[in-house]
Amino acid sequence: MPLLAIDNVSVSYGKAEAVRDVSLQVEKGQIVTVIGPNGAGKTSLLMAAIGLLRSTGRIIYDGRDISRLETEERIEMGFCLVPERRELFSDLSVYDNLRLGAYSRRAASGEIKDDIAQVFDRFPRLLERRNQMAGTLSGGERQMLALGRALMARPRLLMLDEPSLGLAPLITREIFRIIASLRDLGVSILLVEQNARAALETADFGYVMETGEIVHSGSADALMHDPRLIATYMGGSEVS
Repeated sequence: MPLLAIDNVSVSYGKAEAVRDVSLQVEKGQIVTVIGPNGAGKTSLLMAAIGLLRSTGRIIYDGRDISRLETEERIEMGFCLVPERRELFSDLSVYDNLRLGAYSRRAASGEIKDDIAQVFDRFPRLLERRNQMAGTLSGGERQMLALGRALMARPRLLMLDEPSLGLAPLITREIFRIIASLRDLGVSILLVEQNARAALETADFGYVMETGEIVHSGSADALMHDPRLIATYMGGSEVS
């Protein structure tokens, strides 16, 4: 049984249909990516999955239809979304942003401190910046903080929207290395990304989304070597 099954989901903005009858699955412990051009409907799909956009079709989570549940209820079940804009509290410190990440768990203070220590182990740069205001961090550091704050919720399903957006290539590689390492925590990941090469190098399985529809899917390795995808999304150079 997959952890997440999106079944014939559609999302509309008035008369404009952003997502059309999309179906995909995320197995437990798996990293699944959805790649495609800007405006393909990828972000709308994530927003529907977590309940921030109204949709038709079904969202099945761990065997349960959660299509009618509120966003807060989905979060309590283990959903976590890191949005494209990161949505950090800019006027709060790195440490306080992490503490707020555990809010939905209502955990004891000692447990929260232990989890923050684990985040600092995974992101040493955040430890160096622990008392710095989040709004003064670099783009890469802000993405690390967004990921760290998401982990504070102990998610079972982590959804990432364009984690490489606005980052330099070197920082992008570091962020995707960190994302791949989250497999060690048993976290399942649904990754939306325009950087097709980086996404497919990290993921187990991939879907290609264009104009609101899934047009292709397969193992990440197979998609990496698909001539059409190479020409369209990876600069036309074969992947070794």
